[in-house]
Amino acid sequence: MQRDITVPFTVVQDENGAWCAAAALSAEAFANGEGATRDAAIADLREAIVLLVAEIGVPDQLTVTVETD
Repeated sequence: MQRDITVPFTVVQDENGAWCAAAALSAEAFANGEGATRDAAIADLREAIVLLVAEIGVPDQLTVTVETD
């Protein structure tokens, strides 16, 4: 069974050209990702979110979709 969560995030390019992605799972739980490209920053953020969710669980305010194979 796979669980998908919807997490709003932002992506910006800094003054050095690096891409930074950020998301807040709750008021106390944040995840960040960085990369040379926008897609790389989002992929890094996705990995950080997976680790954070494994640690704190899915906050109530996020949307959870459960898919079964």
